Amino acid sequence: MHERVLIIGAGMAGLCAALALAPTGRDIVILERDPPPPRGDPDLAFESWSRRGVGHIRHSHAFLARLRSIIKAEHPELHAELLHAGCRELGFEGMLTDLHRAHYRPQPADRDFAVLTSRRTTLELVIRRYVERHPNVRLVSETFVRGLLVKQLPEGLRVLGVSAADAGGGRDIIGDVVIDAGGRTSSGVEQLIEAGAAISEESENAEILYFTRHYRLHPGVSEPPRGKASTTGDLGFLKFGLFPADNGCFSVTLCVHELELEMRKALVDPAVFDAVCARLPGLAPWVAQETAAGVSRVFGMGDLHSRWRTLASGDTPSVLGYFAIGDNLIRTNPLYGRGCSFAAVTAYLLRDVLVATDHAGDRLVEFQELVTRELRPYYDNMRDQDRAAIRRARQQLTRGYRPSLKNRVVKSFLEDGVNIAIRSDVDLLRAALRGFHMLEPPSAWLKRPDNLAKVLRYWATGREKKAGAYPVKPGPGRVEMFQALGLSTEADMIRS
Repeated sequence: MHERVLIIGAGMAGLCAALALAPTGRDIVILERDPPPPRGDPDLAFESWSRRGVGHIRHSHAFLARLRSIIKAEHPELHAELLHAGCRELGFEGMLTDLHRAHYRPQPADRDFAVLTSRRTTLELVIRRYVERHPNVRLVSETFVRGLLVKQLPEGLRVLGVSAADAGGGRDIIGDVVIDAGGRTSSGVEQLIEAGAAISEESENAEILYFTRHYRLHPGVSEPPRGKASTTGDLGFLKFGLFPADNGCFSVTLCVHELELEMRKALVDPAVFDAVCARLPGLAPWVAQETAAGVSRVFGMGDLHSRWRTLASGDTPSVLGYFAIGDNLIRTNPLYGRGCSFAAVTAYLLRDVLVATDHAGDRLVEFQELVTRELRPYYDNMRDQDRAAIRRARQQLTRGYRPSLKNRVVKSFLEDGVNIAIRSDVDLLRAALRGFHMLEPPSAWLKRPDNLAKVLRYWATGREKKAGAYPVKPGPGRVEMFQALGLSTEADMIRS
């Protein structure tokens, strides 16, 4: 079927929509508010590409196996181009502990657990250039979508196109389908609600802030070997993660609770950021002066909310000819690395729906059903983990807090049972990673009787017998870290 599809936004969601729909032969127009990338290599894109519409463009990024598999299966040429540009694939064997390696036997499925990682600017640059080569795709930069063109028809509220503005002035652009990939700042859904569309929304504050700094290895210096100390961790008051990137680069992201005002203010200083990393055993070898140099300021990101929007209730679509994808439909906490994968999954689900039927109402109803079935388990899992993390962060700031018996039991089950089992048994690691990489529902592996029985056995085993499975302490406690940084340990404490 020949249709004209308008895509609002050329971020990751918009590009995924183009990747999904270009092979179907539809006429695709992508409208992007920001200027195009500079001509040149990934380093130039990182340094000078202005992307005001993507606030997290210079924060850490990685593609989970679900998204990597989509790219590799649907666009093998793009996959090769990403690797040629320096993007990295971190495979299953790099995740193994010494206990795993003692009995490890490779399996074909292990190849599915690779993570594709790079600077976000590099990922967008390569994907965008690939998309623009499709003859039925036109990407128009520096075009701001001011609003949707809507009309109330007998069959319902219909989106006919968009009202846009560029250097030449304002104009209306008509399309058969409008895909709103404008991200969390898009106003399309709000406009439709004002016009009477029955779109529902649920939202929660993640209560955290992100801080990211980029580094580059010195010429001739290799990445530090993977040791017992992890490059990711949760200290309660501070979460951290290291992301290897393209062309000798890597980034570190530190995450703190909103109530940690002292730490929040301090982390924007690159010297303090580096000092924190130097006190984390897994990160210290990477940021050492003889290994790498910081090549960026510290980028902060706040206003992190989870959000789920429902565009069709039962068999009733709220609007016709309009689809939201990416952060405009579902916002997730970046901590879990699922945002880009959510965007890609929704884009390909939409492709399947558009190909299957041309009935506007059925399209939105089917799209909503598929999105809910495919992604709601991961959204609920993320929301539950966020709530638990918020409780733990507040507990660390509460004077005199003492955990209840239930909290101590849950903590022991996770730390002395689940985590030890995964670090000891390679089959359990495989099972857990299927949920992490969105290859099956996130908690499905632990609900299987055989897996749960294994975890319970590890939990019941004495600590001395499983001592080798415990990870190295990820870093100092809050008081020790704050004292080392010269920060007040009492300023942000709350009364019990």
